[in-house]
Amino acid sequence: MDIDVLGALAVRENGRSITPTAPKPRQVLALLSLHADQVVPVAALIEELWAGEPPRSARTTLQTYVLQLRSLIAAALKHGTQEGPARTAKEVLETLPGGYRLDSGGGTSDVREFDRLAGLGYRAMDAGDYSGAARQLREALALWSGPAFADVHGGAQLDMEIKRLEESRLCALDQRIEADLRLGRHRELLAELTVLASRYRTHENLHGQFMLALHRSGRRGEALNVYHRLRGTLVRELGLEPSAGLRRLQRSILMAGPESAAPVENPREPLVRVS
Repeated sequence: MDIDVLGALAVRENGRSITPTAPKPRQVLALLSLHADQVVPVAALIEELWAGEPPRSARTTLQTYVLQLRSLIAAALKHGTQEGPARTAKEVLETLPGGYRLDSGGGTSDVREFDRLAGLGYRAMDAGDYSGAARQLREALALWSGPAFADVHGGAQLDMEIKRLEESRLCALDQRIEADLRLGRHRELLAELTVLASRYRTHENLHGQFMLALHRSGRRGEALNVYHRLRGTLVRELGLEPSAGLRRLQRSILMAGPESAAPVENPREPLVRVS
């Protein structure tokens, strides 16, 4: 089974789609797919589908959705080219005590591959291998074709998982940009950081990276303007001043010459040193 959730939901068994078009069965498959090879409790599925107000028939209706998914799985098993021992739909989508389990059969999962590649990137970053870190993190981020579960109307459970996945993506993006800055790619980053600073208007580290990339490109005035725009947004929308690290970066840019381009020491800390 091949599972893609980092964008539109796409689940394939033997190369054939088993993704339903009806919204509720789609939600069930989405949650089962994200936790493939693990038991997803009935209570979690009911919460996802009915947000704390389940009908009396909730369990029976959930069973109906599971039967619909098994029907799609059975069709894929029947018409696909199956490798290895034959499986039944009930073996692919198992009923177990307390919940259901989607058996991936050792297939692919874009979430698992993202986590693997991002982990390699973080370890390379810690080891000072910035070229390797940038490469691994770029590969991890390339697995995203859009927001997670972009075409699924999520409930409480999926919304929580979507936020978790987006935070993981932002962490990988942040570290990939850190690695690229350490490799002297500041000019190459300017267009990307312009978009990111506009999209994530209160994300301090992305703004700090943008400031440093501008400063190292000889655009000190624009770098300071980025700081002032961020400060205005933070004060107006959150009632907060920029962090100490970002304030240090601003002071460093004010005091340094436009040609200063020394890297920071710690890739996990905001970029604050410019000379």
